Amino acid sequence: MKFIKFLLVGIVFGILLVKSEAVSWYRIYEMFRFQSFHMYGIIGTAVISGILFLQISKRGYIKSIKGADIFVPKKDNGITRYIVGGIIFGLGWALIGACPGPMYILLGTGVSSMLIVIAAAIVGTFIYGILKSKLPH
Repeated sequence: MKFIKFLLVGIVFGILLVKSEAVSWYRIYEMFRFQSFHMYGIIGTAVISGILFLQISKRGYIKSIKGADIFVPKKDNGITRYIVGGIIFGLGWALIGACPGPMYILLGTGVSSMLIVIAAAIVGTFIYGILKSKLPH
C-alpha cells in the first residue's frame, strides 16, 4: 500500500499516452518520416517541462518527499557514448514502434506481441549489465 501512489501515477500516465496517441505505431512512423509534428510536440513539451522542473528544484523550491533538497549529479563529459546510445535507442524505437515506457502500456492495451519486445529488452539490459565493465564509458 506504501507504493500505491506510484501505481496510480503510472496508470494516469498510461491513459494520457494512449489518449494523446503517443503510443500509436502510426504516429511514431509519421514522426520518423517527418510527416507530422504531433510526436515532436509531445516530446518537446516533455523536454521543456523537465528543464523547468529541474531548474525549479535546483533553486530549492521543490523538495523531496522527505524534505531534502533534490540533487542531480553532474554527468561525465563525453559525447560518443550519448551519440552511440541515442542511435541504438532510436533504431530500437523505429523498429519496434515503442520506447521502454509505452511497451508496457501497449501490453496493457492488449498488444500481446509486446511480451516478446519486453523480454528482449530485459535480456538486453541483463547483457549490458554483464558487459558494462568491458565497454568504454
